[in-house]
Amino acid sequence: MESAVEELMPRLLPVGDCDLPEDFDPSVPPRTPQEYLRRVQIEAAQCPDVVVAQIDPKKLRKKQTVNISISGCQPAPEGYSPTLKWQQQQVANFSAVRQSLNKHRNHWRSQHLDSNVNMPKLEDEEGWKKFCLGERVYSEIDSRSDNENLGIDYIKVGFPPLLSIVSRMNQATVTGVLEYLISWFGEKKFTPELGRWLYALLACLEKPLLPEAHSLIRQLARRCSEVRVLEENKNEEQVSALNLIICLVSRYFDQRDLADEPS
Repeated sequence: MESAVEELMPRLLPVGDCDLPEDFDPSVPPRTPQEYLRRVQIEAAQCPDVVVAQIDPKKLRKKQTVNISISGCQPAPEGYSPTLKWQQQQVANFSAVRQSLNKHRNHWRSQHLDSNVNMPKLEDEEGWKKFCLGERVYSEIDSRSDNENLGIDYIKVGFPPLLSIVSRMNQATVTGVLEYLISWFGEKKFTPELGRWLYALLACLEKPLLPEAHSLIRQLARRCSEVRVLEENKNEEQVSALNLIICLVSRYFDQRDLADEPS
């Protein structure tokens, strides 16, 4: 058996016969190179040919693999599929916005923010949702009671994605806030406040995409396709906004398998 193993696993450094003393004891530390090599040979011969890992099935049940859908977007409702010309125009407009933002980022970053603009810390998920969407949308409060108020209360309606705000956001913040809003959108309806921020964050997202951002925008496009199908009373303006996000994800960020087929 030992010779067969040696044929399958030839020695990288062949060792000849060692002249070892009769009182050689492999259990004590080697005193010469020959004793060391002989000890290695003895230990290797004692290793089992096959080793079986002892796995506790109970631990596996606690850490199940999460199934992630890799399917594309659901087709647009009949009569609402965007034309190829429209999609190409949106990509061109979006590219121009990104170029302008990058060109003037330092200028807008230097602009003073109003005293009421308090940007949350990156890890403050709830704070960012309220900052972007406003307490009314975030808490789903009826807005009719505020019609008599004068001026705009950004705490209630959310801060718009002003250039002076988004220019201060680094890539970690852009990706983090995008993740927060997509998470919120996964269980809530689409709103104009959400749409404005999603567009702005996509405009700030740098290419090539990091794996995390790549996964997020694909998740966003799929969610948009689900919402436009489930919407009972088709709102043309809302469907157009959902089409726009799907278009940008699929055609600008090169996720072509998610693209709407031209009508």
